[in-house]
This record gives sequence, C-alpha cells and structure tokens, in this order.
Amino acid sequence: MSDEGIRLAKRVAETVPCSRGEAERYIAGGWVTVDGDVVEDPATRVTSAQTVALLPGAEPVEPAPVTILLHKPAGVDAAGALALIAPETLAAMPNAPGLRYLRRHLSRLTIVTPLEPEASGLLVLSQDWRVTRKLVEDGARVEQEYVAEVTGAIADDGLARLNASMRVQGRATVPLKASWQSEARLRLAGKDVRPGQVIAMCAEVGLTVTSLRRLRIGRVALGQLPVGRWRYLHEAERF
Repeated sequence: MSDEGIRLAKRVAETVPCSRGEAERYIAGGWVTVDGDVVEDPATRVTSAQTVALLPGAEPVEPAPVTILLHKPAGVDAAGALALIAPETLAAMPNAPGLRYLRRHLSRLTIVTPLEPEASGLLVLSQDWRVTRKLVEDGARVEQEYVAEVTGAIADDGLARLNASMRVQGRATVPLKASWQSEARLRLAGKDVRPGQVIAMCAEVGLTVTSLRRLRIGRVALGQLPVGRWRYLHEAERF
C-alpha cells in the first residue's frame, strides 16, 4: 500500500467483507469509523495504520431522506434559517428511533413551509419528495395555527371579519378560526395561510401585529422545541 493509502470503500469491502457497493452504503449511512470517528465519504484515503470498523447494528442501506423541524427565530430570513441547521443546533430531545445525525442530512434541504422573516415558529425543511408534495402541492388543505401579539383597537366587526373570507394580498382568503387568547393575543388557525397574510388581515381590522409565531402545521406541533433549534420529524409523525 502506498503512503497515500487506499479508498475507504475498498478497505471496508476487504474488511467486512462485502461488495464495493455495500461498502459505500455502509459509509454513506454513517456506520463506518476510522480511528473511532465516523467518516461518511467513501473516497476518504486510509492507511494500513488506521483502524476501520463498523458500528453495531450497521446495515448496507442507502440512508432515507429526512425532514427537519426548525423553531425559526423572528428576524431570520430563508437563508438564515438554512444556516441554522447544523450539528450544534440539533435539539437535545428524543429523536426518531434509529435516526442518527449524518452530514448528508444537511444537503439539498428545501423549505416547504415558508414564514415571513419577522415571524417565528415552526418551519419545515425536507429532502423527502413525499413531504414536499404534501406541504407544497397539497399545502392549501393543511391547517396551520398561529399566535399573534397585537396592538390597536379592533374594529367593531373585526373578529367576525377575521373569521370570514377577506380579500388581502390580491386574493380571497380561506375563512380562519380566530379567537382572543388575552387582551393582546389572537389565536388564528386555518388552511392556505400564506406569508404576510395574518399581518395583512389584522391590519384590515385595525390591529398591528407586533409578533407572530406559528405553532402547528397539520398534526405536527412546535411543542417544546427551543428557539433556534431543530429536530428530525419522527417516522410516526404525519402532517
């Protein structure tokens, strides 16, 4: 062996032993360690002095695409939200059984539930075409829930108008379910809610939104996820 070593995939294939394709799937799945550290790149060069091993439970299976739930802070745009998805911001809370963090989970993520930069709350990013289809192509049928902190004096018929269809942002909205949670807090839930819609609707009835937070998308809630942190969507969770 030369001083430069050989490809990790070749070493794994010789060590297990297995086919080169299986070796690459072991590596892509984060099951292979080099001197105790997980290495995910099959092209990594390893020398004979380095220890290559499989983690317990290793399977030569291509990792499935993941969906990530982020508690987006207020004032963060789409680019900033993507930048928040990093190993150090993964929430210290139970994740899906058997789902381990891999570097590849951070690639090709698509924001499928946009939020206006000034809003905070639940943001969904996914690599999974099934989730994208559900929340983008069929998103108009998925209910969202928000809490809005507001100031100003609401019009006499303001709450009724919020609960009915309104024309804002150049379109007629789907009727929402709006109710007061306190003197300055509104809860709003409805389908086909688009970025900027809640703020525009409140303005139409005399209210200024000072903060807006999305609590739920379909059957998936923000829960106890801390601001600026993310977690994986559990296998049993459905929007």
